[in-house]
Amino acid sequence: MKVELFNFNLPEELIAQTPLVDREASRLMVLDKHTGEIRHEDSVRSVLTYLNKGDCLVLNDTRVLPARLFGTKDETGAKVEVLLLKQVEQDKWETLVKPAKRVPIGASVSFGDGSLRATCVGRSEYGGRVFEFTYEGIFYEVLESLGEMPLPPYIMEQLDDRERYQTVFSREVGSAAAPTAGLHFTKQLLDDIKKKGVHIAFITLHVGLGTFRPVKAETIEEHDMHAEFYQMTEGTAKLLNEVRQKGGKIITVGTTSTRTIETIALKNEGRFVEDSGWTNIFIYPGYEFKGIDGMLTNFHLPMSTLIMLISALAGRENVLHAYREAVNEKYRFFSFGDAMLIIEGSSNNE
Repeated sequence: MKVELFNFNLPEELIAQTPLVDREASRLMVLDKHTGEIRHEDSVRSVLTYLNKGDCLVLNDTRVLPARLFGTKDETGAKVEVLLLKQVEQDKWETLVKPAKRVPIGASVSFGDGSLRATCVGRSEYGGRVFEFTYEGIFYEVLESLGEMPLPPYIMEQLDDRERYQTVFSREVGSAAAPTAGLHFTKQLLDDIKKKGVHIAFITLHVGLGTFRPVKAETIEEHDMHAEFYQMTEGTAKLLNEVRQKGGKIITVGTTSTRTIETIALKNEGRFVEDSGWTNIFIYPGYEFKGIDGMLTNFHLPMSTLIMLISALAGRENVLHAYREAVNEKYRFFSFGDAMLIIEGSSNNE
């Protein structure tokens, strides 16, 4: 299947550069995954009308590291940018480095006032580097003082409040990027969803290199997904099984939650169990979903693995038609943009 089949025209001015002051203020497009029917809602809060008592909303509780560091090479004073991607061992991290050619194995880099130092101890996939860090105190506290939020490359504006690139329910530190569909939720909206009798469940998937890698292959089948760490607790597994047994729908928030749910359901014939590990599941049209009934997601990059995933759920033609309408209606795209709810039946339960 050609990657070009998932291309569409996106005017640059529709790429959201800053988050809205009110998380709930983003618009919501609702897409029927079978018929392709579209509804437009003024606010993400309208998701309430599409969820029923007994359904379950699944959220990714990963927390983004301030993982972008700016340092200088000890040997030459050259400036180096380091993006932490994945913890390999206690103080060893897989990273992306700019410019990588300046950082051979054995090179050392200092950050800030020298309270954090790193030595390159190896190479990783796709031109990355493995660094071993030395510091005093607690690593994550040092990162908080020296690091910047790793905003996607298409966002040019500086972020005044770094918490605006965290979900309000984030708690498990380890991501190189935010699970951005979750950025739309406030504590009040989550409380209102619970009051309606909808269950809330949490999984963890630490977003890694795959978020930053474009699909360079000509065909989908040639693309390799980068593995990311996931975890599901026994409590979440039990809840999801009960929801399924009682006829409730499982609605995931974001592609990261979707990939976690599908990884576990695929391994266990549609059932959920306590599990953790690394997943490189690649979902594209032709995939038969085992775990989810619908999802809420943002509007994605052309020819990305994310638009391929939602095309597997709602059909490529339906998705591209919805994206053309989103462009015509001037929806905001990508991390700080508007949202799409993909479900069965696009009329709300008034």
